[in-house]
Amino acid sequence: MRFCWKLFAALALIAVALSSQAATCTMQAELSPQDRDALAAASGRITQAIVSQDLVSLKADLLPSEASAWDGISGAAGQAQSLTQGGQIQIQSVYLLDAASQPAPADTEFFCSNSSGSLTITITMRNLPPGRYAVILASATGSPLGGQLGLVLAWDSSSSAWRLAGLTVRQGVFDGHDGVWYWKRARELAKTDPWSAWYSYDTAHYLLLPVDFLSSPNLDKLREEQSQIASSPQGAFPLTIPDGDRTWKIDGVGLDASLHEPDLGVAYDSTGVTDPAALRTEAIAVLSAFLKAQPGIRANFHGLWAYSVKNGNRNPIMELPMAKIP
Repeated sequence: MRFCWKLFAALALIAVALSSQAATCTMQAELSPQDRDALAAASGRITQAIVSQDLVSLKADLLPSEASAWDGISGAAGQAQSLTQGGQIQIQSVYLLDAASQPAPADTEFFCSNSSGSLTITITMRNLPPGRYAVILASATGSPLGGQLGLVLAWDSSSSAWRLAGLTVRQGVFDGHDGVWYWKRARELAKTDPWSAWYSYDTAHYLLLPVDFLSSPNLDKLREEQSQIASSPQGAFPLTIPDGDRTWKIDGVGLDASLHEPDLGVAYDSTGVTDPAALRTEAIAVLSAFLKAQPGIRANFHGLWAYSVKNGNRNPIMELPMAKIP
């Protein structure tokens, strides 16, 4: 799921020097009663508007400086309807971030530790303006798709209220399997089928959290395990695959949850055909050649997306379940 707000569009875990000057984080259990009540009220009001698709109320809660990001946020809220259907929204984690003493917008890293110091969560934000923020993680317990919400709230001093500054929505379950299941599956496949293991780790990471700017010891362990897979796709691209008298160049493969299924997207260099039937024929040939090169993928994922690349332009051609790929 893409980030859907201007202020936090560049949020990511990045390997650059970050400023944490005058930045503090308070975890949920350590919040003061006043902060706990205020954040509970704001997050409850906003999540209810999302689940009920009350976009009027949701827009009223938008941080004024994020008005130009409304189209993206309302689009994410619309996606939440199917992902949370049949579930009950529950707040999983709350992080209060204080960068009010920061002199200017800066790349900021927050270290969020529990009272005993036994657990530290890292939240990384780029070009963050001075202010107070909160990250709220919620999930739709009981929803078949395991919908997850990631809210970024900002304190609006002009109205003395918490306002919505960002929203991400993500699936938490594929075919009844959550991130922990895919993590275990990745471990099982690591030695026998490194490509399927690699993308199972990617799937686990995707399902475990609705945001990508938060790191934890658990997620660090997942990535460490993944990095130790021998003969993995890491560094394999561009990949050349012979196919009879033709050769296909695959630029990249990655998890694609567009249809709420555990699909992989395959981006390949097109020969330049433009006729729709010819595009489909080419795409099927590429997907078939890829599965012949990596047969384990067929048994471990739902299907494949074909993305043709020509002159720098990437276009989705089709998605096919594995059973329909020769």
